[in-house]
Amino acid sequence: MKLTKLVFLLFISPGIYAQVKVVQLNKNALPPSIKYKGNIITIAEYTDTTGEHLIITTETGIKPSKNSPDSTYRDAALYAYHYDISGKMYKLSWQTYDFVEQCPVDLTASYIPDTFAITDLNKDGKAEVWLMYKTVCHGDVSPGEMKIIMHEGNRKYAMRGTNRVNIADNKYDGGEYAFDDTFKTGPKTFRDYAQQLWKKNMFYDK
Repeated sequence: MKLTKLVFLLFISPGIYAQVKVVQLNKNALPPSIKYKGNIITIAEYTDTTGEHLIITTETGIKPSKNSPDSTYRDAALYAYHYDISGKMYKLSWQTYDFVEQCPVDLTASYIPDTFAITDLNKDGKAEVWLMYKTVCHGDVSPGEMKIIMHEGNRKYAMRGTNRVNIADNKYDGGEYAFDDTFKTGPKTFRDYAQQLWKKNMFYDK
């Protein structure tokens, strides 16, 4: 399984040494105590001022639906697991799960390539972990759900909307988004980064 590219930023600001160190791993480096569902997309360890952490993202791919006897119905899901590391101990601190179930038409539940990132945009020494993905169940040329989920520690930020699609000559649909209250009241630099990420990937259609 090809792992996604990692993006990380290093900041040094007056009065504080705010550093985020990121190391990309492969699944053979995971201790036996770490359990996950699906196929690994990304594994990374990072260190910030709060300590050492492990992040794993996975996708199940498309599978026959468990809740339908009809083989034309299919499921797909994606996960993210975040662990705090203390010595040899790994404690699950947050988890993301999204899915599509019993879909009889075109189905997607996958991360958007090259959007996973670990940053320190507000230069406080605490890393931000960025996930962006798409979920779709439709049989036509219409927008699908698209989300950006970001965690700074255990604080979750969410940006939800749809991708933008060309439905006819010079006619488009979708592309809108909305920030949740955490994003709205959080640092502007978070919203700026999220908007840039959305704009760059708004037309993603796989």
